[in-house]
Amino acid sequence: MSPSPHRTAGAALLTAAAAAVLSVALSGCGDAGGIESAGPTQPAAGPVRLWPGLPPVTSPPYDFGEGETERVPGVSVPDDDVRRIDPVAVVQAEVRSHPERYSGADGLYEETALQIAECTEKPDSCPVLEPAYYRDLTGDGKEELIVGVTMPEQQTVVRCYMPQDGALIRIMSTSDQLVSVELAERDVILRSVSAGIPGYEYRTHWSWDDRQQAMLPTRDEIVRVKPSAPTPPDATPSPGGAAGPAGFPTPETAPGAVPGASPGGGAAGTP
Repeated sequence: MSPSPHRTAGAALLTAAAAAVLSVALSGCGDAGGIESAGPTQPAAGPVRLWPGLPPVTSPPYDFGEGETERVPGVSVPDDDVRRIDPVAVVQAEVRSHPERYSGADGLYEETALQIAECTEKPDSCPVLEPAYYRDLTGDGKEELIVGVTMPEQQTVVRCYMPQDGALIRIMSTSDQLVSVELAERDVILRSVSAGIPGYEYRTHWSWDDRQQAMLPTRDEIVRVKPSAPTPPDATPSPGGAAGPAGFPTPETAPGAVPGASPGGGAAGTP
């Protein structure tokens, strides 16, 4: 939060006064590199509203499905513990409840929906990512379930589910060509490449909104991406058995990484 103009002006006066006193005190010392004033502090500038006469909006913008929540039919959560339910069964229940919906919050490619329905019989081709993850996203002391689903055209679906009185409520659903999905505190951060601006990427922070009772995209930004470090050559033992150059950490060994889960939604990772 920026300081108020009054507070900034007061700080500037105190700074100038202190600099004057120090200047007098040090004038007879002749020390090089003594304390010097950095000059007056610029006052903080508040926001200025442009075109205040713009007409009021009469129709809402296009609805992308943010804030939509839905109870997952046929799925119960014993003791509100999402670790006791099968993530694949959760996604299958949603597909069964919307068999012909391929857009909106429930939107899945038809090919993906068919693969999800066959996950039990064909686990090797199941598009539900392993592991599922668990994190208290709402701040109520109970963990939420975070599930990913791969689709054609490099699309990845991210869905979050909240336990509530023995039921399961989906509180987030989105899809994009994602570079990565991250967890920071109680935020889910989605990173995707910017097609129109090379060297940049989009980062969207999804956060719990208590009023809406859903995860909302509370921060959307375009950031510059640092060039990737070159991949080091394979380590070759040096004479005398000394270790070669250290390799980069893999996803399994990187700090904070968690081993994966068994097929069918067994034990899952917690970042």
